[in-house]
Amino acid sequence: MNSPAVSILMPFKNTGLLISHALESLASQTMIDFEVIMVDDGSSDDSRKRALEFCDRDSRFLIVNGGQGLVPSLNLGLELAKGKWIARFDSDDVCHPERLALQLRTADLYGERTVVSCRVRSFPHSQVSIGYRRYEEWINSLESPEDIEHGLFIESPVPHPTAFYSRAEVISAGGYRDLGLPEDYELWLRLWSLGFKFARVPKALLAWRERADRLSRTSSVYSLSSFYRTKAMYLGRVPCLRGKKVFVAGTGQTARRLGKYMQREGFHIEAFLAPDNAQTGKLLRGRPVISGAQWERSEKLPVIVASRKPGASAMIQGYLEDKGLQNWLDFVLCS
Repeated sequence: MNSPAVSILMPFKNTGLLISHALESLASQTMIDFEVIMVDDGSSDDSRKRALEFCDRDSRFLIVNGGQGLVPSLNLGLELAKGKWIARFDSDDVCHPERLALQLRTADLYGERTVVSCRVRSFPHSQVSIGYRRYEEWINSLESPEDIEHGLFIESPVPHPTAFYSRAEVISAGGYRDLGLPEDYELWLRLWSLGFKFARVPKALLAWRERADRLSRTSSVYSLSSFYRTKAMYLGRVPCLRGKKVFVAGTGQTARRLGKYMQREGFHIEAFLAPDNAQTGKLLRGRPVISGAQWERSEKLPVIVASRKPGASAMIQGYLEDKGLQNWLDFVLCS
């Protein structure tokens, strides 16, 4: 039997009725050359029964037992998959009928060292917060490989259930790692550090379900501190930051927490730049807080922009660009 072109990797645990809707969206794909690897991560509801119904009617759907957590389940699925390409999918989301066809076309165009994503549509509307809607809009606005790369340290620009990548290349890069960090974001940054590119199909191919009880909402693995730690691990791979001597623009919790993890990774923070001058003269993480005027007279080191205050990051970026600095060459957005 020939191997399928695409293996859909879908761990699941206790998603009940939702898994039927998810699997129906896979069965309705316009492309038919795929398999679905469903890894049961210890379900105690009727999710497995519902998944088995699809196995009984369609030989492309397969169930294997996980039960050791998300990362081991993902790696088990990677090991068992037979397709050249992996399409990640979550058991509570819904795929557009053309998702696989369009992502495969884009992956073939860009090559095996590319992670292909797509636009998303969050639902149900009543449960999607304003903040999450902004995140969705930001994701969908990043289309070119360059724009996606430059957004890597702001947030994760690749929602995990939209990811489409080469099985062999990701396994060669170490697969998923259980580090107590967001496993998908760490993987994207690791792949980027190894020279991978990112592309996006400019069409909403995934209906991304918002749920208060989903893992990214309930596990400390996906806390802000975990994301800051993950960013700090890879920031030194940005060409302009390889010297690890920087200014940090921002003085709030984002700058404090990210600064802590950066210092642990060997960064020397020359000073924190106060956007509003309110904390000028104080110490933060043992380093001075300086004003914009003081920074303009200082050694021109690269700048990390680290503020989650609404509008602050854009204001700081505008200020730096007015001084002739360029994104990714002289400063990096991290919030």
